[in-house]
Amino acid sequence: MLFDSHLHTEVSADSEMKARDALAAAEAQGIGLVFTEHIDFSYQGKLDFIFSPEEYWEMYEPLRGERLSLGVELGMVPGELEMAKEFLARAPFDEVIGSIHLIDGGDIYEPSTYEGKTQEEVYLRYFTLMRDMVRQNPYIDTLAHIDYIARYAPYERPGISYEVWHDAIDEVLRAVIETDTALEINTRRFGDRLAMKELAPIYRRYAEMGGRDVTLGSDAHKKETVGAHLALAAQMAEAYGLRTVTFHERKRVNVQ
Repeated sequence: MLFDSHLHTEVSADSEMKARDALAAAEAQGIGLVFTEHIDFSYQGKLDFIFSPEEYWEMYEPLRGERLSLGVELGMVPGELEMAKEFLARAPFDEVIGSIHLIDGGDIYEPSTYEGKTQEEVYLRYFTLMRDMVRQNPYIDTLAHIDYIARYAPYERPGISYEVWHDAIDEVLRAVIETDTALEINTRRFGDRLAMKELAPIYRRYAEMGGRDVTLGSDAHKKETVGAHLALAAQMAEAYGLRTVTFHERKRVNVQ
């Protein structure tokens, strides 16, 4: 059974999806889920990406079982390791995925983050920060959406083509492999053929460098996108000889 190991319910500030709707969508597709609610300590914007682990666990633990694990998406920022450690100790999360949502305090979602900066300057900083945060955050199980910046960067060609950014991407992949972190195949952009063309070489390169384990994640914030393109992502993983896993009680579970 495949697992969508990255999605958000109403516990996350940017989602209104009900747990029952996510579970119904998953049941219809015959897949399992991992709820991965946002925790971003440094985010300063219109939304508050902080939640109570205790309340989260009380709310969803009765639903937890063979088809549902409870995780968290940790926004990784330099200097917040102890804060993250204390937060994660407050509930027995099944999976911790690490993400880069901010670049030196600037929200990747906001156009102002890119003002006066070249694409090379921003992207190299993005990949360097990602590499460093993977190495400095031993509490993450999975690195999420390596292509997150491509969703929002206002440049003419925002994609993270391996051909263009190969050295920086290799450094990220090396960090993932050397820390025994799983790499997520995030399907958010799989509806875009150009995005697929750019992403495929990154996962192929991960395998070439010795990477083994991947999780699959839709990053769904609404019921209509739960499990989106999951089968295609699983086919990609299989094509490159990668093992598809999910996490339960912080342990890897082979799902293929």
